[in-house]
Amino acid sequence: MGDGVLDLFGLGPDDFDGRVETLMGLTVPEDLPSVMSVVESDHMTIGERELDFRITRPAGPPKWLRLRGRLLPGAEGRPARLVGSVADASTLRADVTDVARVQRLATALATAVTVRDVGKAVVAALRGPLGADRVAVAELESDRLVVVVLDPAEPDSWPDLWRAEWRAEWPDAPVRTMPTLAAVLREGRTRIWPADSALETSLAEVGPGGLAVLPLSAGHRTAGACLIGWDTPHDFGADERALLTAAAGLAGQALARARALDAEHELVGMLQRQLLPRRLPRLPGAVAVARYLPSTAGLELGGDWYDVIPLPDNHVALVIGDVQGHSAAAATLMGQMRTALRAYAVEGHTPDVVVSHANRLLVDMESDLFATCCYVEVDLEQGSGWCVRAGHLPPVLRHPDGSTEIAESEGGPPLGVMDRADFPMSPLRLRPGTVVALTTDGLVESAEADIDEGMDHLARRLAAADPADLGRVADGLLGRAPRSDDVALLLLRYEGMTSRPLRETWTVWRVPRAVGHARRFTRRTLRSWGVGEDLDAALLVVSELVTNALVHTEGQVRLDLALVGDRLRLAVADASPRSPARPSSIGREATGGRGILLVEALSAAWGTLPVSGGKQVWAELGTHR
Repeated sequence: MGDGVLDLFGLGPDDFDGRVETLMGLTVPEDLPSVMSVVESDHMTIGERELDFRITRPAGPPKWLRLRGRLLPGAEGRPARLVGSVADASTLRADVTDVARVQRLATALATAVTVRDVGKAVVAALRGPLGADRVAVAELESDRLVVVVLDPAEPDSWPDLWRAEWRAEWPDAPVRTMPTLAAVLREGRTRIWPADSALETSLAEVGPGGLAVLPLSAGHRTAGACLIGWDTPHDFGADERALLTAAAGLAGQALARARALDAEHELVGMLQRQLLPRRLPRLPGAVAVARYLPSTAGLELGGDWYDVIPLPDNHVALVIGDVQGHSAAAATLMGQMRTALRAYAVEGHTPDVVVSHANRLLVDMESDLFATCCYVEVDLEQGSGWCVRAGHLPPVLRHPDGSTEIAESEGGPPLGVMDRADFPMSPLRLRPGTVVALTTDGLVESAEADIDEGMDHLARRLAAADPADLGRVADGLLGRAPRSDDVALLLLRYEGMTSRPLRETWTVWRVPRAVGHARRFTRRTLRSWGVGEDLDAALLVVSELVTNALVHTEGQVRLDLALVGDRLRLAVADASPRSPARPSSIGREATGGRGILLVEALSAAWGTLPVSGGKQVWAELGTHR
């Protein structure tokens, strides 16, 4: 490096250590990829090279330098040397005559993942260098231009037609109102009109001093258009025309790619919204809220999910999970796992069995993905619960006094990893006013902090929150920081039930007088509860339900009685999954088949529920106490 070249970089002979990295460190970061594409011979072919780039200076704006050179071949025809010169381009350089401008636009478009990103990159690359007064980038949908970016964004800067079509943030301009523009889009070639050209008013007012229209094409399809206008007469040189043509080709391909990504993102988003619960159920003695936020980095959505499952006897299951990956496959698997867990829970299995069944299902599906899950079942009457973890974060509990703790709970492996795995249950104790928080790792894990630090931070933020408004607590925990992963958050505030149901259970032994024993148990229990007037109807319903279970099933039979307010619930559980059939007709000589008809006639409502290993037939009666 001679003294003259070092002087261009603002370095003295004693300041330069002879390393190319020192010179690269002075390059403006936005220009560095273009410089590296020239000086790294492995990335380029042999031939002439020209590039303008900027270097930083201690004071003042960046300085433009121009690199001209030729890559010379070495052994086996591979580039071996770069021979050329570096010059000060601050005065030599024309804003639109260098290849670097196109290279920088290509670099910006390569990282643009949304249609709006494409529009911003085009505006940044063209408006300033061309000295334009306004630039519009729009998608073409049917016969309308759906504007993505306007610069400037103020409505008064644009013609009346565009203002009349203003919708939400940006206007939609119908192409049929601008025949000249429609013709350009059909031809697919860049067109330029100098000042005072005969154009329809809606176009002439975009560029009274000159107008350029760039059809943004990809293949044989026009994806959109870019309009560039000047207020004062503008002289279009050959270099400007070349830049506009090159920019149109690059932007068209980027726009088509971004539209495809947007469509995929919308499809995955719609799929995930359909698979997540639309609303959470109302719970006796508790309030639940949930939030889901997609990642702000990239387009694909992940497999985070949550669910609140009401269960019999005032129990509720809280589920949160995360499927590995960010794709439509992850979102689909998420829906399958949520459905499976809900089905196993409603069948009446214990929490460890529910998670074990889901694990076996995912293994049998032979998916390349795995899932994590935290399943918590809460008894809303007693304020107790059980927690099962499958490779997932533990719950965070906020106690009524404002203190928080990360629940100590054993964990099993993620779902779908091991065919045979244990998922131990850990007990939870909830006092009225306790908040249970379940979340996915997107909320507590980041590049700056590991997951343990994130969980501690979540616990501190939960302790500082006011649990009276659970929705505001959830919004506050999510925050507004950029996220590199999806986030699901589920909160439950346990309030306790003001009136607890009265419950009793009787195991029906298969002995000759089993029905009589069940009737005596029912009579004794209901009298202790103060139920007398409706005793005969209740005893008849119990007789029929117990008889059906003993006659038509095998295994254990259990009678459950519950009094909730003025509603008496009688339920008989057995080991058969088959529901009792209501006969369509019964002959006069029939000796059976009337049991379900009697239950239906005496009850306000009746039905069946699946329980672990069988079913439960229940009936509800109104009472007078």
